[in-house]
Amino acid sequence: MHPIELLVSKADAAINEEDFDTLIDIYSDDAVLVIKPGMNAVGKEQIRKAFEAIAAHFEHSLDVRQAGMAILETGDTALVLAKTVVSAKNLQATERKATYVFKRGSDNRWVCAIDNSYGHDLLEATA
Repeated sequence: MHPIELLVSKADAAINEEDFDTLIDIYSDDAVLVIKPGMNAVGKEQIRKAFEAIAAHFEHSLDVRQAGMAILETGDTALVLAKTVVSAKNLQATERKATYVFKRGSDNRWVCAIDNSYGHDLLEATA
């Protein structure tokens, strides 16, 4: 498996278990998380607060998993295209065509710089 696939799997598990310390470590300091179309969290502090609020919104039952992934890598940047399945007690299983951007640091460690589980649906939301 590509190291980024392992990170995405680790992130999914951390979201599902509400292990926000592990989750935040996967993001770059200046990362952007699309909370919903038109609303972003920027930086680790905002992202952590967003995930805490998301967990509460979904009654602490959020389940995130991947149903397919492609990674396009060049140099220290990778674009991840994924089929992400999200469900919860108050959310029927929904498949999103997510896009993520990862960057590799000088320590050779990948971190998530952009987390957009909505993918191209952002374009529809602004139309």
